[in-house]
Amino acid sequence: MKSIGIIGAGQIGSAIAQQLARLNIEATLANSRGPETLHEQVRQLGPSIKAGTREDAAAKDIVFVAVPWRQLKEALTGLPNFEGRIVVDTTNPLQKQPFAAIDIGGQASSALVAQMAPGARLVKAFNHHAYWNLAAVPTKEGGHRILFYAGEDAAAKAEIASLIERLGFFGADMGDIETGSRLFQPPTGPLAGPNLVKMELQA
Repeated sequence: MKSIGIIGAGQIGSAIAQQLARLNIEATLANSRGPETLHEQVRQLGPSIKAGTREDAAAKDIVFVAVPWRQLKEALTGLPNFEGRIVVDTTNPLQKQPFAAIDIGGQASSALVAQMAPGARLVKAFNHHAYWNLAAVPTKEGGHRILFYAGEDAAAKAEIASLIERLGFFGADMGDIETGSRLFQPPTGPLAGPNLVKMELQA
């Protein structure tokens, strides 16, 4: 199993950690204030989730970036080159409530994140659900909650697709960053927000 780090211990980062902990998958959780501030949070999550520094989390094979858009630069600046490791961009160009859009000049948001993470094989995923849906049990009404993903690197996408499936979600490959990720990039992506479920047809 690939090692996993999560940069950001807020609602989305915690939801991802909760899903990993549910299956006893090990991960390192980090925030901007230091691991000593995460002791109670990781205790509640379970023994497979450890608190670490931003550098600890960023050194893993798969690194989730789960911080507010305005904190991205601070979260990623000064980290070593990712040297081909996978970065999962869970971020969206939104303000805090009421979630007003941040002007990024009409660009795909993950293209900007990729520029801040040199050497990373970037995959956009885990960003289009409300955090409570992301934290919930992935099975729903006999189906599996859908997680969209997009990226340029086929092997990196396959790794994340495998993790999505292992967690119990249904992964849907939307293609590349420039075109595909825009489909589920809030606030304008048509697939951003709906709690879609993949159902199995019954004979």
